[in-house]
Amino acid sequence: MSDALPFEIDVLTLKKYQDDNHDHVVLDVREPAEIASHAFEGALEIPMNEVPQDIDSIPKNKTVVVMCHLGGRSMQVTGWLRQQGYENVTNLRGGIEAWSQM
Repeated sequence: MSDALPFEIDVLTLKKYQDDNHDHVVLDVREPAEIASHAFEGALEIPMNEVPQDIDSIPKNKTVVVMCHLGGRSMQVTGWLRQQGYENVTNLRGGIEAWSQM
C-alpha cells in the first residue's frame, strides 16, 4: 500500500505539511515543564502517560505527527496509537530538538 503514512517523518516533511496547509495536527507528548521551556505553537499537548485516557481527543480524520524532545517517547506513542487503529499517525524524527535546529 503505497499511500500508507510512513512510521516516521523528518522536520522538513513537517515544515512542508505546514507550508502546504496539509490537514494535520502535532501531538506533543512531552511533560508540561518541557513544553513550558520550548512550546510547539498549535500543538495538541498530551503528556505520554496521559495518552491512553485522552485518546478520544486525538483526531482520526487528519494526519497526526507525534513529537517529544528527541523522538524516543513519541516513537513509542506512535507505535501504540497504530496498535489502537490509528493509521494516520507518524513520529517526528529528532523531536523538538531537530525542529529547533531548522
